[in-house]
Amino acid sequence: MTMPDWLASLHNQLGPAGLLTNPANVEPYAIDWRRLFPGKPLAVARPANTGEVSAIVKLCHAHGVAIVPQGGNTGMAGGAVPDASGGELVLSLSRMNTIRSIDPVGMTLEAEAGVILKTAQDAAAHVGRLLPISLAAEGSAMIGGIVSTNAGGLNVLRYGMTRALVLGLEVVLADGTVVNGLRHLRKDNAGYDWKQLFIGSEGTLGITTAAVLRLLPQPKDSVTALLSVPNPQAALDLLACLQNTLGDSITACELMAGFSLDLVEKHFSFSRPIADGEWFVLIEAASTLSGLREAAETALGDALEQGFALDGTVAESGRQATELWQWRERITESEAKEGKSVKHDVSVPIPQIPAFLVAADEALARLQPGTRVNCFGHLGDGNLHYNVLITDHHPDAVNAVVHDVVQRFGGSISAEHGIGQYRVAELARRRAPEEQALARRIKMALDPDDLMNPGKVLPRHLQDVS
Repeated sequence: MTMPDWLASLHNQLGPAGLLTNPANVEPYAIDWRRLFPGKPLAVARPANTGEVSAIVKLCHAHGVAIVPQGGNTGMAGGAVPDASGGELVLSLSRMNTIRSIDPVGMTLEAEAGVILKTAQDAAAHVGRLLPISLAAEGSAMIGGIVSTNAGGLNVLRYGMTRALVLGLEVVLADGTVVNGLRHLRKDNAGYDWKQLFIGSEGTLGITTAAVLRLLPQPKDSVTALLSVPNPQAALDLLACLQNTLGDSITACELMAGFSLDLVEKHFSFSRPIADGEWFVLIEAASTLSGLREAAETALGDALEQGFALDGTVAESGRQATELWQWRERITESEAKEGKSVKHDVSVPIPQIPAFLVAADEALARLQPGTRVNCFGHLGDGNLHYNVLITDHHPDAVNAVVHDVVQRFGGSISAEHGIGQYRVAELARRRAPEEQALARRIKMALDPDDLMNPGKVLPRHLQDVS
């Protein structure tokens, strides 16, 4: 097939490594890692620097070609893959993988969008600093995608979402304009903080090409413990008890249903380190000061005496801590081995978690008795992965039931995975009209031709949406 003139021009600018058109080379960029959203890219552009990103966007803007930015393509909502039309250009940031600077005194790291998270973590650790974003996909997720989706992860309880760690951004707008806001400043109150619009926008407003991230001191001591609890309310009581003693040294507090551990036990032949139970909590605390372990053991003892926990074990080494974390980290993989599921990444106000779980279980039971739920997530920030193992009902029916309950409790249908294309329709149904109108006005102001990752976060052709 003859290459369009503008694409041939782009090929001449980028070279064979910078523009992929062969179907075999394009295929890895055409589908999400869950393999739910197959697409058909026109081509895959792989710029090596911000100037090339700008040139690509300007050319696409002139010819009305939609662009789908892509990093490590590890998202859970299909936000980084093209549609099946064959007319969208995938713009991969993978070649832009330079850590431009790292400052252990100012505690900042400036990285291009294609830097893999684990690479950035290791660079920070090399100078005695911590980049606290921690994800299961940290070996392949890239900084640009992490910023563009406002990724969450395991350490949100202490350090916040990615948004809380971004000091500055460099972005390319829909017309190819480069906006350089790579400031290494903790305090900057000079006008609109425009970078906040791009964090979490999933590439629908512009393309993140580099970011300045905030670092923290590297913890010197850490404690990891797995405990069984009688119910979710006891898990919250346990967290409150530990917070009273350990304060903000708690970095993670993960809630896992006994069924979740059953799946891990079944598919990975693990042996539980503590007695069976209906609910479990995995706690991690870290500190730059000494004495953490003694304080943690005292706090855990108090929790056991008060009945908030039934049983527990504290890791005695780094290896044992890793083994305890494997129970949490293998849940998603175990679920996949068990069969298909309808995934929900929801959040509700933390005190409402127990009541939400009861209400959601009851609503699903009315839809289909005997439905199995794999529930796990980040107790400390109210984010639950309430996954329903496949039923006779269409996923849309299951989504509607669960999201109805989420909405009733004042929650969100996407806590950390983003909207992508997976939740566009649900968000449009559930977001207040005034909020939707505001979102459309922002989109139309920055991308009036709807060429930046169209069909993600917001419906396509916004000018046609009343």
